[in-house]
Parts: sequence; C-alpha cells; structure tokens
Amino acid sequence: MKRFMVFLVIALLLVLSVSALGKTQVKLWFHSGRGSERDVINDQVKRFNAMQDEIEIIAIQLPEGSYNDQVQAAALANGLPDILDLDGPYVSNYAWAGYLAPLDTFMSSELKNDFLPSIISQGLYSGKIYALGTFDSGLAIWANKKYLEKIGARIPKSVDDAWTFEEFMSILRKLKELPEIKFPLDMKINYGVGEWYTYGFSPIFQAFGADLINRSDYMSADGVLNGPEALAAAAWFQALFAQGFVNPNPPGDNEFIEGKSALSWVGHWVYNQYKDALGDDLVLIPMPKFFKQATGMGSWAWSITTNSKHPEAAWKFLEFILKPEEIIKMTNANGAVPSRKSAIALSPLYGEGGPLNIFVQQLESIAVPRPVTPAYPTITAAFAKALDNIINGSDIRKELDRAVKEINDDIEYNEGYPVY
Repeated sequence: MKRFMVFLVIALLLVLSVSALGKTQVKLWFHSGRGSERDVINDQVKRFNAMQDEIEIIAIQLPEGSYNDQVQAAALANGLPDILDLDGPYVSNYAWAGYLAPLDTFMSSELKNDFLPSIISQGLYSGKIYALGTFDSGLAIWANKKYLEKIGARIPKSVDDAWTFEEFMSILRKLKELPEIKFPLDMKINYGVGEWYTYGFSPIFQAFGADLINRSDYMSADGVLNGPEALAAAAWFQALFAQGFVNPNPPGDNEFIEGKSALSWVGHWVYNQYKDALGDDLVLIPMPKFFKQATGMGSWAWSITTNSKHPEAAWKFLEFILKPEEIIKMTNANGAVPSRKSAIALSPLYGEGGPLNIFVQQLESIAVPRPVTPAYPTITAAFAKALDNIINGSDIRKELDRAVKEINDDIEYNEGYPVY
C-alpha cells in the first residue's frame, strides 16, 4: 500500500511538472511609469497567472525614459516580446514598420463600440486596430477655487460653458495682480523638452486653426505648422512667458500646490496629488474656447507584435486587463480616464456628475489625436524643439519654418511612408 502511495505521489508530481512545462509562455514588456501603475500591472499579471493553468505571462519592466529606444532596438534585432506597451502616438510608426499585428480579428463589434472613440482612433492605422489602452488621458486646466472667487471669475461646469479667449486673458491679468500669485498659470515647463510639449501645447495651435501636419494626406507640414494661424498661436504662447503669466524656468513641480500659481495647464495624472493638497478648493476647468476648442488625448496602449508565436494566448491576457473592473483598478490608481464606456459608468470620478467628467466630455467632443502617421517621431521632436526655442525668445517664423523642413525632409526621405 505504501509503495502504491509513493508511486501515486510521483505520478502526480510528474503530471504537475508536465503541466507546468506545458504552459504557453507569453512575454510582455511595459514602461516603468508611476509606482501605482506598476503595482496594478504586476498584480494583474500575478492574478491572471494564478487563475488559469494554460498561459504564463512573463512581464518585464523597462525604464520609461529610454523605453522607445529599447523597443526600437529590439524591433530591428527581431527581439520584440509577444505583448508590447506603446505610447499611443507611436503605434502608427510601429504598425507601418510591420512590428504589430492587427487586433480586429479578436474584437467583437460590441467590444469596439464600448471603447471611447479616442482609444480607437489612436490605435487605428490603415483601417486596422493595432493597439488598445485600458485608459485615455485628459488635458484641461486645474484651478484653485479660492483665487477664482477672489477675482470674481466664473467656474465653467461643462465643455460648452468654457471660458472664451477674452475671458481667459482677463482672468490671467486679474490673477497676476493678486499679491500671493507669482505666475498665474503653471504649464509644467519643468517636465522638460519632450512629448509633454507636443501633447500639452499642440492643442493651442489646433485651437487657433493650425496643426502639426496637413492631415488630408500627411505628406507635408508646410502652410499648416508655419502658416498665419500657427504664427498667431506661437506668438500668443511666447507672450505668456514674456509677459510673466507663465514661469519659463520653474524650480520644481509644486507652484500650483504651494499657491504660487492659480491655474495649472496639465493632465489627469496630477489629480490625486492636487486633491490631497487643495481639497475642496480644487476645480477642473475645460479647455478655453480660442478660435476653436481643442484638447490632447492618447496614452499608453497594448499591442501584440508580429514576433509573437502565441497571439491567441497574448489576446487572452489583453482581454483580461481590458475588462471594465480591471480598467477601474488601473484608473483608480493613476487617475486616468477609463477607456471603455462600461468602465466609465462604474467610476465615481468620471461617471456622469463626477468631478472629472469634463475629461470624458472633452474626449467625446474636442479631443484631437496627435498625427497618426509613421512620421510622428520626427514631428514631435521637431515641434518640441521649436517650442522650447520659442519659449526662450527665438524668432517664431524661423523656428516653425525649421520644424516644417525637418518634418518634410523626413517624409521625403521615407518616400511618403507607403503602406505595403
């Protein structure tokens, strides 16, 4: 009997060993991001691996600062993982290069329709969906209510009720006169020259009627990034710094929290920090009505690479983290906008009547995606460099003309980025 039990135990161990060895391993790369996001992703991987015995997700975290460089190097070396975390605007470049597999075959029409239109548009290239995010981003103006009340400024409650251009400028002037205010508007210049400049400030150009590239065919930026509307937008932007409305050299990230600024032009990701500091004095203001209204959109999203030998297994994990309840776990941690309408309905922050619902309203009406073109890496680098020089007093026309030349030269060099 004892010998039988020994053989039974050995047999069970062998079965378990074979089962473990038989798991389909799926490699996943993700950017380091903030600690709260990392914690959620790691927890989701752990729970997914524990809830079934067919697939094992092996998650590898890479530093955010060099993430795109590392992904690009791996792509050239044919070393991409099964699942890739990508910043939304870069999706089209990787899809064009053939590194990403379309997700359409895995998606039902019901699932597609449940995503915010901004999520679908950022993942769409050449008619196919190559990336899906668990959250989208929001760009608006955070305000300290006590300062607005001091100058008698109204607090808009919806996107349609936003400040006009004239109203916005009048508010900035009145705020500047308050003795406790050093610079009325914080624009997070301390984030440094990079993607923030394109995400945060290209909506200004679009609200003036300009853009980063001609979107009719994505073949040229001439006349769009350096036309009269763009020159007007750049002149207004430069004046904000020259006239002391915005600090061109902020010492850190706390001007708004410390009460030295009354308004903060930034995204959803500061909500928890700002709420802790200001409490009930924190209010969210929609993007102003310049000549038009525009706001930023797009964020990190998940793709399956063409390198994957197990795309069906990879999709099972994506399907898991794209569930409404899993989306809410992430957005509760990072303050971002839930990517699905069914998840928004579960959110006390973003649901109808919630304190951050303005972000949802904007994504449904005035959000402008960063250009969906393989030329985007060149576009964002050229634009950010031009804006940095404009902030520091450089000639506006010269900077925008240089940016246009860099963008057009790249498109010409790549023969218009033809779709094969």
